[in-house]
Amino acid sequence: MTTIFQADLSSPAHAGAIIALLNEYAQDPMGGGAELSAFTQTHLIAELKKRQGVYVFLATVAGSPAGLAVCFEGFSTFACKPLLNIHDLMVLGNYRGRGIAKQLLAEAETLAIGLGCCKLTLEVLEGNAVAQAAYKACGFAGYELDPSKGKALFWEKKL
Repeated sequence: MTTIFQADLSSPAHAGAIIALLNEYAQDPMGGGAELSAFTQTHLIAELKKRQGVYVFLATVAGSPAGLAVCFEGFSTFACKPLLNIHDLMVLGNYRGRGIAKQLLAEAETLAIGLGCCKLTLEVLEGNAVAQAAYKACGFAGYELDPSKGKALFWEKKL
């Protein structure tokens, strides 16, 4: 039986599950292929607790951690409303294909509606066709203001 719930960052069990799941995700080719740094593993939960608008959903199957969604509240200047960004979404390999990602997305959407958000956002690698299919099935699409200008691109500058 799959259970989805909002994690309590003050719970050692929830914190441990978050770090373990994120570490598995980081080691996956779609997560970069390398484990989280010791610094991140040690400090992530404390740093998340310092920030407002952080929401983490855990998925368990028969009580064992199976997946998570880490979400951050942002703000849309054009809509003048909050938005919810799904920053990390993952399901452990042996639990994939059971609809857990879709359940996590549904929980994030329910939260976003409750917060009065105008939209949900996320990023996905071009080569991650499985994730893209799940996102499309849940109503996500590439962002564009004007089709003649193309879809938005996600860029970064490391500091």
